[in-house]
Amino acid sequence: MSNEITVAALTSRRQWREVFELSRQIYADDPCWVEPLRAERRAQWSARAPFFRHAEGQLFLARREDRPVGVISAQVDQLQPPENGRRVGYFGQFECLNEDKIAAALFERAATWLRERGCRWMRGPYDLGINQSCGLLVEGRDSPPMILMGHAREYYPELVERAGLGAEMDLLAYLLPPDFAAPSSMRRLLERSARRLTFRALDRRRYPQEVQLLRRLFNDAWSGNWGFVPVTEEEFAHTGREIRPILSPDHACIAEMDGEPAGFIIALPNINELIGDLHGRLFPTGWARLLWRLKRRRGTTARVPLMGVRRRFQRGPLGAAISFGMIDHIRHALHRDGIRQVELSWILESNQGMNSLIHAMGGDLYKRYRMYGAAID
Repeated sequence: MSNEITVAALTSRRQWREVFELSRQIYADDPCWVEPLRAERRAQWSARAPFFRHAEGQLFLARREDRPVGVISAQVDQLQPPENGRRVGYFGQFECLNEDKIAAALFERAATWLRERGCRWMRGPYDLGINQSCGLLVEGRDSPPMILMGHAREYYPELVERAGLGAEMDLLAYLLPPDFAAPSSMRRLLERSARRLTFRALDRRRYPQEVQLLRRLFNDAWSGNWGFVPVTEEEFAHTGREIRPILSPDHACIAEMDGEPAGFIIALPNINELIGDLHGRLFPTGWARLLWRLKRRRGTTARVPLMGVRRRFQRGPLGAAISFGMIDHIRHALHRDGIRQVELSWILESNQGMNSLIHAMGGDLYKRYRMYGAAID
């Protein structure tokens, strides 16, 4: 039997089916894995996807004896600025049997593709960019992932590290019950800012305009963060259309300082509670089952995937007051609607202000995702 590993670009629907079956094989005995919806995964790679207006990418499938054994993607985002004089490329969507040889072949193929496009540093995992799902789960595998978050086998970090990549940044996920006891220090901050600081729900009557306001706030709030790449108008509009069917206006909040938008927060129901038994398939009956569940069956968990405070308000007590005030504004509606746990993620490990605020509210750090990088000169 040959032990040769070959890695080639994914080009056909048959290969997509092999990718999906490989994932099912890898996670077959993992009760916490929730299979992503297959239609959404394929749609990510559509040439019409907004990400590919400013990026290019390729998915690669590894084989041994014509049997799929691993998969990886490589992406170059034209909006990603150089770092230390080097062009940065991405890897992502990594799935692999527990063999160093397979992982090494996958990472070398991704690195070669990126080098051919002028990249000298490889970072990931991204799915497919920084403004989507990213990070490899390294702690907290004992519970299923929330909406738009990933899962991973316990051996993946070792495979990545033995392939020559090192840790760059950890992304943290906290659990917080919405009926937490508000810290008195935060209450006092809000009281001192009450004349200047107000909070309002998202206005669904002006949804397109509200979405673009959120984009401007997001790009301003995150512009100084590690790995930042601005989200385009087309990308954010696409995101707005995707989340609109499941977004409750009471679960979103815009903060205003002296009448000027100063921050925002959005919480989404954790639809992973509803799709686990669909096995990634919406056809032929999955669509109907999902729509029925969205209308009739409420979950008990939610996630805050989007939150930000304008940079000029971030420092000091005012930034903490805005952040706490937005969380405080939506948490009562979440609790009223049956939500018992909310995930706040992902939070950069270097974001001391937000990490301290979540700890003060009683948040439990329950998952840790890691970004890796390596020179590919």
